[in-house]
Amino acid sequence: MTIRSLLPLLASCLVSSLAAAEFKVGLIGLDTSHVTAFTGILNDPKAKDFVPGAKVVAGFKGGSPDIESSWSRVEEYTKTLREKFGVTIYDTIPELSRQVDVVMIESVDGRPHLEQLRPVLAARKPVYIDKPVAGTLRDALEVFRLANEARVPVFSASSLRFAKNTLAVRGGAIGTVTNAWCGSPAHLEKTHPDLFWYGVHGCESLFTIMGTGCLSVKRGTTADGKIEVVGKWTGGRTGTFREVEGYKGRAEGTKGAMDVGAYDGYAPLVAAVVKFYETGIAPVSPQETIEIFAFMEAADESKRRGGAEVTLAEVIAKARQK
Repeated sequence: MTIRSLLPLLASCLVSSLAAAEFKVGLIGLDTSHVTAFTGILNDPKAKDFVPGAKVVAGFKGGSPDIESSWSRVEEYTKTLREKFGVTIYDTIPELSRQVDVVMIESVDGRPHLEQLRPVLAARKPVYIDKPVAGTLRDALEVFRLANEARVPVFSASSLRFAKNTLAVRGGAIGTVTNAWCGSPAHLEKTHPDLFWYGVHGCESLFTIMGTGCLSVKRGTTADGKIEVVGKWTGGRTGTFREVEGYKGRAEGTKGAMDVGAYDGYAPLVAAVVKFYETGIAPVSPQETIEIFAFMEAADESKRRGGAEVTLAEVIAKARQK
């Protein structure tokens, strides 16, 4: 048998090997457009932003009866996953967990995330938790405590974290960042602290650029009455979140300045999630995610105190006491 005649067989073996190496993904919470968008990126090799290495095969509906944008959409997204992508829908999270290698918790409502995570940790499946990681700072702390206790890799992030310019600045493109602002829409949802629901996107961009080390925040308003939160970082650095239309920002550093905070699509996030499944190494530390949520909780506390300065250490300590 010649080498040429062996090529089709070798190619077939390679494809089979790659297919076997795909992670089987389970989605928990089918009430957000992210579930169909992420599934398209992972399951459709013809998609322009296709990310190989994982395939969505299972889903659990979830849904929150007190949030209209949740209960009104869950059946629509479930139908798309089932009919377009052949995803099997399971009645319980333990059932789903037995059928998959890895999990994405996608519920648009952050409040059920902690309870949805528990059976996944028991099944020892690596987990990506979509924003917000939880509905309260207390629950966010508990998410990472339980994951550490179970020794199961877990991380949470917004897609805004993985925008090209934002990552470039984090990587040192303009030296040490001394001052930055990032903005996003900040639609409110009465069941969540103000910035947890949507402002988290701009806050995630801000922390991607500034890193950890935020000490305190003061909440006020912009000239047109929108939310503005100014944070003090170690080393005298300043980072600001602003409620704006779209996704944007600007960072100044010791070697120049750059526009930041853009939205570059979902594919960079999905690729980071697949790499996380492959390596077991989270691209965002628990410390940084906790600090983001402490920043947002401190912003609410500052609002309650009429714009007074509030430390992150204070709100974290309070959350741990409850």
